[in-house]
Amino acid sequence: MSTPEAVPYEPRSVPLPHRLAARFAVGCAHLLAVLPPGRIRAVLGPLRRGARPATVAEAAAARETVVAVSLVCGGRYGCLPRSLATVLLCRMRGRWATWCVGARARPPFAAHAWVEAEGVPVGEGCPADYYRRFFAVD
Repeated sequence: MSTPEAVPYEPRSVPLPHRLAARFAVGCAHLLAVLPPGRIRAVLGPLRRGARPATVAEAAAARETVVAVSLVCGGRYGCLPRSLATVLLCRMRGRWATWCVGARARPPFAAHAWVEAEGVPVGEGCPADYYRRFFAVD
């Protein structure tokens, strides 16, 4: 049995230049998402050099843009490509949001990838201590 899910997919709500950049970031994120975590860290580490830290508002805007242009990233199980695309889009804008991988701090166990800015999870709708970080690229 399937569970209905509403996905906020509205690509036309994003201006064309921003939409193209977001789609490029999503495409790169899908390529990165098939790599092992160590390789992803090895790719993201050098990419973050020279970028200023993103604010919560900038990271949230990047996340909303990614979710608007990608059905997979907007879905319940799209946390890895969504978080990767968000940090890549932030980087294209000269900023860097912290990319985090971890799991729920309380049962039931579930792995998760998310983005933080200013020490706060962006767009997750949960308290900062809800997930336990395994590693981060900040």
